[in-house]
Amino acid sequence: MAASKKIILLVPDGTGVKNYLYSKVFATREASLVLFHNFDPETVSELEQHVPLASTVRIPTYKESVREKFLRELIHLSRIQWNAKQANNPTILKFSRTSVRSLKLKMFYTLVKGAARLVRSYNSILKLEARYAKALRKNPYYHSIAAILKREKPDLLFCTHQRALPAPTIFAAARDLGIPTTTVIYSWDNIPKARLALRADRYLVWSQHMQNELQQFYPEIASEQIEVTGTPQFEFYRDAANILPKEEFYGRYGLDPGKRLLCFSGDDVRTSPHDPQYLEDIAEALTKSGMAATTQLIFRRCPVDLSGRYDAVLTKYKSLIVAMPPLWHQRAIGWSAVYPAYQDVKLLVSLAYYADLVINVGSTMAFDFGMFGKPCAYINYDTVKDPNWSVDTIYKYQHFRSMPSPKAVFWLHDREQIASVVRTALEQPETAINEWFETVVAYPETASERIRKVLL
Repeated sequence: MAASKKIILLVPDGTGVKNYLYSKVFATREASLVLFHNFDPETVSELEQHVPLASTVRIPTYKESVREKFLRELIHLSRIQWNAKQANNPTILKFSRTSVRSLKLKMFYTLVKGAARLVRSYNSILKLEARYAKALRKNPYYHSIAAILKREKPDLLFCTHQRALPAPTIFAAARDLGIPTTTVIYSWDNIPKARLALRADRYLVWSQHMQNELQQFYPEIASEQIEVTGTPQFEFYRDAANILPKEEFYGRYGLDPGKRLLCFSGDDVRTSPHDPQYLEDIAEALTKSGMAATTQLIFRRCPVDLSGRYDAVLTKYKSLIVAMPPLWHQRAIGWSAVYPAYQDVKLLVSLAYYADLVINVGSTMAFDFGMFGKPCAYINYDTVKDPNWSVDTIYKYQHFRSMPSPKAVFWLHDREQIASVVRTALEQPETAINEWFETVVAYPETASERIRKVLL
């Protein structure tokens, strides 16, 4: 393929930066890469050190009209309701937006819910999406993007997150200009949640499992539009250069090489609001059982969780818990405004390599640590009574139906079991995580190459 092929990269969030710009997807110079972005100058400068970018284009700020927002939210709720019936899984309904504070927004979502009651067929959803597509083209943003695309004249538009708010308009402009488009389905749990906001010519998915889901929940997408490529995020673990020397890793964080390392990986506030309580339960169990003398508890927070909700626990157990914050540029709050430093790749890979166990609430980190044969323990009890959240709901989510066996992970069914389960996981760490991983992720060692071939 001629090196002159021009690809515009739309990378709306930090995970896309890590998985697609820091991986080997664009490590060669087989194409001319143009980064479409809203990044700060420091982030752009760092990206230019690791990605062979031909140029960067700062795109204008997207301002969503009321009509666009109403149609977008109505489509999302209507699809959520349709998906729940298709899968016979009422937990899918949990992904509709229900909690808002302002009176204005409460009134807005009341109207959305009322309108959704009138959407009674899949054909009606498709008609709403056609109306949404027309509304996008009336926004001045559409014309601004179209002007940029006309100027740049790319051969392809590639997006690393199918849900990003400005992406549907950008993809609509590209389609109208005859520019081929490809998007990644961001994560293995996204499809049932009705988080496909844009329409593309091609969709890249992690596995056959995800392709089946995409065709189940979006039957209008033809099978030939879907490519099973895997995801490059797991290739990092196959590269020994990403493992920091033990002396450097342990020395940087003051770790005791004579102790076993346990990792508690936190989630964002909305996904797992009671993580601080779970972290405290684990620290207390290790202390009371005497295991604190032989273990160290590493805390890795979710990169976009910039809250101080863990501070009290970290202070209380400062001799046991070692904070290992992600190396991300934390200049704002939210998934779309926080970006990783390249060194965070090595930090996470090294953590998975040196730690003996990861503990969390249903996180994909089970797969990350499983790359080194390290076990994961899923927390499976409610630490407080919360009418809006329960682990009983979490593990009924559609994406957990892909788990072939509950033996893929260890389970913490109550706080009294923590010490005994941790001890068992350390002494007999074997699980069936590989079987689950192979269901969800294809081509873990060659995803970058496969994605590159699709794009080039």
